[in-house]
Amino acid sequence: MAQIKVYGHKVFLDKQKELVSNAIHTCTVNILGLPREKRFHRFIPLDESDFIYPDDRSEKYIIIEILMMSGRTTETKKAYIKSLISNVSKKGDIAIPDIEVTLIESPKENWGIRGVTGDELKMNYTVEK
Repeated sequence: MAQIKVYGHKVFLDKQKELVSNAIHTCTVNILGLPREKRFHRFIPLDESDFIYPDDRSEKYIIIEILMMSGRTTETKKAYIKSLISNVSKKGDIAIPDIEVTLIESPKENWGIRGVTGDELKMNYTVEK
């Protein structure tokens, strides 16, 4: 399970959100092994006055936060981050320095999905990878 938030300038995200979402989802399916139908993306468009960042970033600067169940190896997480940055850059027309990714892991028992906790949930994929 992964819940994904993308922060960025409203004007840019409104134009690019479908491309960025597709780029993220491709990596999530290919690297983390989530089924194609498990797309949980939220885009949080910010007005210029609400999005403050360093001068060396452009108006295309985005922050991708991924909340996911604990259990994946360091190798898998690094591959996922690198794949995300590369794919989002190519598909979303965003320079690599304008993409930041944060993975936030939480134990399965801290998730509530379909009326049960994550450690009790029957999933058709594994997070121990």
